[in-house]
Order: sequence, then C-alpha cells, then structure tokens
Amino acid sequence: MRYLRFLSIFIFSSLFISNHIQAQDPLPKWMTEEEKSIYPDYLESLMLSKSGKAPDTPPRAPGEYEEAMGVIVTWAAYSHELREIVRYASDAVMVYIITDNVSGVQNFLINGGVSLDNITFVQAPFNSVWVRDYGPQSVYLSDGDELAFIDWTYNRPRPQDNQIPDFMAGFLGLPIYDMAYQTTPVTATGGNFMADGHGTGFSSKLILTENSSLTEAQIDQVFYEYKGIETYIKMDELPYDNISHLDMHMKLLDDETLLVGEFPTGISDGPYIEANLNYLLSNYNTPYGRPYNVVRVPMAPSPTGNYPPNAHYRTYTNSVILNNVVLVPTYGSYLDSDALSIYEEAMPGYQIVGINMNNVIPASGAIHCITREIAANDPIFIAHAAIRPEDVAMGNQKISAYITNASGIDKAEVFWTIDPDAGFNSLDMVLENDTFYAHIPVQSCETEVFYYISATNNNGKTINRPFVAPEGYYTYTALGGISGFNADQTSVVVGETVTFNLEYCSDPGDVTWIFGADAEPAEATGTGPHQVQYSSFGGKDIMVSYDGGYLLKENFILVNEEGSYLLIIETKGGGTTDPEPGSYLYAYDSEVPVTAVDQDGWSHAYWLINGIEHHESSFMLLDLQENTILTAVFDDLTGLQDMEESIRYMVYPNPAQDLFTVSIEPQPNGIELMIVDMHGRLIEHRNIASSHGEILEVFDAGSIPAGIYFIRLSNGSQTATHRLIVQ
Repeated sequence: MRYLRFLSIFIFSSLFISNHIQAQDPLPKWMTEEEKSIYPDYLESLMLSKSGKAPDTPPRAPGEYEEAMGVIVTWAAYSHELREIVRYASDAVMVYIITDNVSGVQNFLINGGVSLDNITFVQAPFNSVWVRDYGPQSVYLSDGDELAFIDWTYNRPRPQDNQIPDFMAGFLGLPIYDMAYQTTPVTATGGNFMADGHGTGFSSKLILTENSSLTEAQIDQVFYEYKGIETYIKMDELPYDNISHLDMHMKLLDDETLLVGEFPTGISDGPYIEANLNYLLSNYNTPYGRPYNVVRVPMAPSPTGNYPPNAHYRTYTNSVILNNVVLVPTYGSYLDSDALSIYEEAMPGYQIVGINMNNVIPASGAIHCITREIAANDPIFIAHAAIRPEDVAMGNQKISAYITNASGIDKAEVFWTIDPDAGFNSLDMVLENDTFYAHIPVQSCETEVFYYISATNNNGKTINRPFVAPEGYYTYTALGGISGFNADQTSVVVGETVTFNLEYCSDPGDVTWIFGADAEPAEATGTGPHQVQYSSFGGKDIMVSYDGGYLLKENFILVNEEGSYLLIIETKGGGTTDPEPGSYLYAYDSEVPVTAVDQDGWSHAYWLINGIEHHESSFMLLDLQENTILTAVFDDLTGLQDMEESIRYMVYPNPAQDLFTVSIEPQPNGIELMIVDMHGRLIEHRNIASSHGEILEVFDAGSIPAGIYFIRLSNGSQTATHRLIVQ
C-alpha cells in the first residue's frame, strides 16, 4: 500500500466531492487549478514512500479485445450514463461497481429496469469517476498465465483514486505490482496506453513529459519489466484534445486493426492525427510483419458545427470492448449512425451499442474513460494472421495459428464454410513446433470462404477467434485450383472414374496435366474436365503445369476394394529434424523407424503388421507434408490373412448406417480396439477386458460422418484390421 506523508494531501483529499449517487460538480479528467498547486508535493510524497518490484519475468499485457471476466466502474458521477453501461456490460462480463452507497445504487439500477444479476458491489473510498486512468491494469504472469494487476501513479493528486488498484487486487485476491524505476514511481494514465497483446504498446508522448526525471530508455525498460512491452510506440501530443490521451482519437479493434478518428481536412487536430498515423504506418507493422488495417471514423462536431478548440472533443474511438459487446459513445449527432455502422462493418458478429455521452464529454471523457476491464482467468491465447488477398493460395488454403495456454491445448480446429447460414465444416489442426495448422479444401474461383479458429485447453475451456465466432468470422475469396470428384469426397475405389477440373480465376493459357503412369490417360491438356481411371496404387499427387506456374492436387486417396491397408508416416523438411534412415517418427504411441528417404527428400516410416514390412511399391503417398499420421492402402493381402488367423472377428452390418457390431472371439489377454478415418485420425478407442466368451461391441455409425474407416484390433501380439463403410 502507498503511505502518504504530507498532511496537505490528506486535507486536500477531505475536500473532494462526496460520493453520492448523483454527485454535483464531478472532478474532470484534467487537473484543476487547486490540484496543480499541490501536485509537486503530492508526487514527492509518493517518491518517498514507494519502491517497486517487478514480476520475476516480463508478463504479457493482453489487448482490450481479448477475453474479459469483468469491468470496473466507479459510481462518482454521471449516474444515468453509468446505468446504461451497466445494463449492457452485465450481459457480457461481471460488473464491479465501486460505491459508498450500495443500496442507493441498487435502487437506481432497479428503478431503471437494470437487473442486478452479474453485478458485484464494492465499497471503497474514491475521488472521481475516471477509473480508466487510475484503475488496475491486467497482465498475465509468464510462469503460468496467472492474472495479476499492474499499477502506476495516477497523474492527478487524488489519493483515494490512486488506492483503487490495491483495493481491487485485495478484493479479488490477485497479485499487484507498482510500476517504478528503482525508487522512482512511473506516472501514467490508462487513457493514454493501449497494448496489442503481442508485446507492442502505444501512447502519446505525454508518457515522456510526465516522467521527465527518467530517460525514454528507462521508461521503455519499466514497461518491458512490468507489462512485457518490447516495442513502445509513442506519438506526438495533440494541441487541442486537452488531456493528450490516445483513446480520444485511436483504438485497437484487434491485433492488426486501428480505428482512427478523422476530422475534416485541415480542421482542429486533424493534421496532427494524420501525421501521427503516417509515422506509425511508416515505421511499424502488425505482430505478423504486415501493414495495419486502418479504419477511419469521423470526429463529431458540436450541435453548432464547431470543432476543438471551439467545442468539446466528441470522439467515437472512446469505446470499450467487453467480449461480444462493444459500447460506443454517441452524441445525438447526425454522424452517430455512421459511426455505429463503421463499428458493425469492422467488427462483424459483435453487439454494437451506442450510449449518449453528451453529458460526459465536456469533462474530456466518454465510455472508455469511465470503465476499466479486467482480463479473464485461464486465458487461451490465439495468434492468427487472418488471410488477406495477397495470402490466398491456389488450391488448398493453409490456416495456421500460434495457440497456447498454461494447462496445454487439448484440441484446435478450423471451422469453414461457403455459406454461414448452412453451418460450418470442421478440420482438426495439426501441431508442428509451436504452430497449429489445417488446410481448407480448394474452392471454385471467386468463392467467398468463411472461417474461424477454435481451441480447447486441458481444463475444458474453449475460445474462438474471432471471439464472437461463429456469429463473426474471417473471410477470403478463393482463387480456385484442381478439383476432383466431389469437394467433400476424400477417396475413390481403384477402377472408378474420377473427374478432375482446373478452376482458375483467369485464363491460364496452355495447361498440361500429369496423372501418373498407372492412370488412363496418364496425361492430358486443357483445363478439363478430364476423366481418369487408376489401375494400381502409388503416388497420387496430380500435377498441372501452365504458363503461370504449376499446382498439385493433394490428399487424393485410392482405396483397394479388398480393404487391405497399412499405416505410415511421411514427412519432408520441417515435419521432423532432417529425418534419416534409422531415425524414428511417431505413430499411435509407437516409435517407427524411418526406412527410406527418396531423392526429393521425402522420409517414409512404415507400420509393421505381423512382422511383414511393406515397401515403396506397395504404399501410397498421402498429403506429403509436415509430419502427419496417415492411413495408406496397399495391395498385398498376405499380412491381412495372417492377422485374421490370430484374431477372429466379424463386422456387421457393413456398410453401416445406424448401429454396427464388432464380434470378437474370446481373448484371454483382452483386446484394444481403435477406429480411424482415412487420414489416420482416431475416431474411437476402447480397451476391452479379457473374456472367455464371445465379445460384442456395438457402435453408433450415425454419430460419425459418412465415409471409409478402419477398425484395428490388437491383443498385444497380433493385430487385425478391417475396412468399414459408413453410409
């Protein structure tokens, strides 16, 4: 806690406004003349008493658009505006109301039709309503994602306000760290700081002005140690905004999108905002090394058409994002509807709510200034560079994301569709190093694709990105590629006719197709469609060359009608560390030796069935990328026959539509049963106890998509496998 040493400070604090439900003459965001007169002594008292200790390692400061568990408001003034904030915020997060008159605030809310659900009342002393500036700032400690608070010295001599972070940390049982450089407190305000969640911070140069005893390098070091800010962007102060707070004209909507206020050309702070924006865009990129998306929103004039310095600063950027709800200030201006529409277009799927702040803005603040969000516990961090037009690939579209959580990630998925009203398809994401990825299948030229990412941690918590998915999502326009059979079909039986077509967004010129030596025809020309029959197994990457380059059709799987098969792993380059013959890959809890590396660098590891090793001529190359467990098909039935002599079983009905049964003869040592799909993904796993009678295991085929699956049975020494068709 901070211990104030000067009697004048206490005398001054006693003269502050009394905290009533409808307080009179509330303190403004700026410093009053009386406050200016005692501010130097106030700061000296804090310097004498304060010694900061940073977290052991730099934490992570989340972006305001990340998941929140709560929001704080201080009931010191502007009761009607606060009531509207609470009305909508309580639908999204827990609202913590700091007040000295709990019953009075409760009655005021109830009389205004606001439910008290999801509201917590906190009795604590305070001086003003501007909790954004003095309230606690959330960070995640690096040794386990633990939520903690950071506090700086509020740049106003308002001692009770300055105590709120300590009080809330104690109330919520969270650790708190006071920002200081050695014994020098760092002075700052929440309205003049924003973070992107990736280690970049933004402020006006007010942060330098108010900490003139420190060098810029020392300030940067403090923000790194206490908030994990590695890149601290500071922009020139504006001449007319009165308080030099960034939130009066700029806001991060996500880690790559800046919402920036815009005055009419040459008016008020307009030229200075443009200069700051040009400086930022010319010198800095998003966390993914790309230019920022910039969304412009107008600055509203006064009812008489004036702008600062001849009117108050009517800004639409002073909003707050609380999970799926965005509260935006309005002013009864003809521009209000335009501003709300800009938010709706920039943040699809979010609930955009306008709240009139005409009564508050004369004090140089709006919604952001009188709220302070609290980040969520157990955060799942998803970093994803949304697909931009220049990132769209011909063929399958790779979607990748860095996903992390202290408890670990149990599952990550990409959900995609070409029609959100019809629902989304799911794709399991594969983990490689620190990145999860999946491929959205090729879509026709100019098709709009909608997608989002979902991650579930080992605590059972699920988070989507965008947060509001599936109501909101990312989009890209497909460039086409090679399409074969049906868009959602993944396999075809040998001997069946397959139709391939090249869908391309402009004339590709001369086109040559290469289907392989076991295909009829082996080659073709033109964009298609081309009908092809395959007579044997082998590599099934279809190559198309044209004057603009070449394409590959991946994931093309042939199935032997007899249903024999082999499990393999294949990788190239980054899937493992330069695999060589004799090294190991990993499949179904077993180490499998790498048996070959071909001239193109592909490594092949074979799953041994009953001691029979199958060679290159008898397996197919499937999705030859990035260390993926696959199911492949071979045409040597010897292994299957030997296995069936050891484990006797039946699968019926097959094909199956509803229920199907696996009947197994008695097994003295028990048996392991697995069902995998054509990509080797585990669908069902059962460990069955030993039995002296027939074993009957019943499954619901209706719970899995139609397709081809493999049932694998193992008693510890022998293995048997059977193909299952689900219709």
